[in-house]
Amino acid sequence: MTYRQFVTANHVSTKRDYLARVTESDKAECAELANQYDFDYWDGSRQTGYGGFRYDGRWRKVAHAMVATYGIEPHMRILDIGCGKGFLLHDLTEACPGVEVAGLDISRYAIEHAMDSVKPFLAEGTAVKLPWPDDHFDLVVSINTLHNLYIYDLWSALREIERVSRRAKFICVEAYRTEREKVNLMYWQLTCRAFHTPAEWEWIYDKVGYSGDHEYVFFD
Repeated sequence: MTYRQFVTANHVSTKRDYLARVTESDKAECAELANQYDFDYWDGSRQTGYGGFRYDGRWRKVAHAMVATYGIEPHMRILDIGCGKGFLLHDLTEACPGVEVAGLDISRYAIEHAMDSVKPFLAEGTAVKLPWPDDHFDLVVSINTLHNLYIYDLWSALREIERVSRRAKFICVEAYRTEREKVNLMYWQLTCRAFHTPAEWEWIYDKVGYSGDHEYVFFD
């Protein structure tokens, strides 16, 4: 299991006002809306989610890095769990023309508003039970998604990732190393269910048998 840094550059490029997230509105009410994963989460206020989830090309570098790192070639299969509107999958098809992509997301809204280039390859569903056969994908990725699961569902999702992958796997989740990062994460998050340190995440990976690569994003 190798630590990668595909996502961190995108994460740190976004400025966050942690205190405003808990002082300018009722955080609990915002979280209730966010956990519906509907308009409010994707395209509503910044207080309830992304504040407008629009394609801006920021995932292109991630896509090219993944293609190079994992030796992705045309006709290989890639699955994105928690694909949202399909931005990363779109960029992967441009980084490696001919690659076969699939995406899964719990949000019907996100899939209905996905990019036309990948929309036919996206499905609504949960990471707890993936609708694909064993050893089906050459690369399975999940970015900023699995920390939104309760621990029992998280373990099932990790096992499912192992099951459907025949080659490479990459997971990125939120984590904290210090009390400040923990507080910032708790202030900022709207949908997180699993609050763990890197050591705890790695303990979970070991217990479940996850053998792929991983990354953490921190709120410092």
